[in-house]
Amino acid sequence: MYIPKINQLTDRQRAIDFMRKYSFAAIVTVVDGRPTATHLPFVIEQRGDNIMLISHFAKANHQAADIFACTPLVIFTEPHAYISPTHYEKQQNVPTWNYIAVHAYGEAIPVEDAATVLEKTINFYEAEYLQQWNSLSSDFKVKMMNGIVAFEITVTDLQAKSKLSQNRSDTEQQNIISAFAKSGNYNEQQIAAYMQDF
Repeated sequence: MYIPKINQLTDRQRAIDFMRKYSFAAIVTVVDGRPTATHLPFVIEQRGDNIMLISHFAKANHQAADIFACTPLVIFTEPHAYISPTHYEKQQNVPTWNYIAVHAYGEAIPVEDAATVLEKTINFYEAEYLQQWNSLSSDFKVKMMNGIVAFEITVTDLQAKSKLSQNRSDTEQQNIISAFAKSGNYNEQQIAAYMQDF
């Protein structure tokens, strides 16, 4: 990912927190020069110094095999917002876009115990559902697990970018924060919060 120095997000924990908050990500694989992407929910774990990305494909998805034959890229993004030149002090300016994105490259391995992956996913996204999941028949759960390929990725390269008007004056940054904080648009509200926090 192209990351100017001013936009580098070097705080590893912030990048991990961002991935957890916006954990529905795109996983990209390249086979024979052709990229393919699937959108999946991910569980992000820290194991010692390693960042682990855990998810599963439908078995019918050819990426379920491709992921083990290349270095997959997982893209975490959101929120994002259009930045109008009306926020700037000088007229001679152009529009841009503010956003945060994290790109995680890594090595994928299959997880034979698909039940563990499903339970981790349930716990992360809706822990209350676990009781219902546990009450389902074994036959039903086995059929579900037979239809997926569970995997985990050990992140080997983490690239994080926060493009949040760092190149603008304090006045211009405050203009954007003030306007977005009052906006009815969720993405703009989130960008204002990140601009204040970063």
